[in-house]
Amino acid sequence: MHTLTTAFVALTLLLSLPVQAADIDVENQSSWEIHEIYFSPSDEDDWGEDHLGDHVLESGMTLSLTGVSPGEWDIRLVDEDADVCVLQGVTVSASETWLIEDDDLLGCQSDTEE
Repeated sequence: MHTLTTAFVALTLLLSLPVQAADIDVENQSSWEIHEIYFSPSDEDDWGEDHLGDHVLESGMTLSLTGVSPGEWDIRLVDEDADVCVLQGVTVSASETWLIEDDDLLGCQSDTEE
């Protein structure tokens, strides 16, 4: 298992299914709800659409993503307090489970504010 600082992935952003596509479970173990999740290839500037839409990734919930293209991604998370966390250069290479924990969000938010 990896923490949020080492990984995260896209849901419908990745429509093409390469031979080495990964299946990722994202488990929210933090104290906060995640209200928005955006993904962008690391070499692009457009975040695209919010992949949670009207849904919320509540504490204790898991989001299962299938057919994730390997590569480097930037991820933008927005929690229930509208705090923004941006992770850059996250590598997706294999199927696995990633955890979102309090320390990850707090550390990421303070890095983003600098």
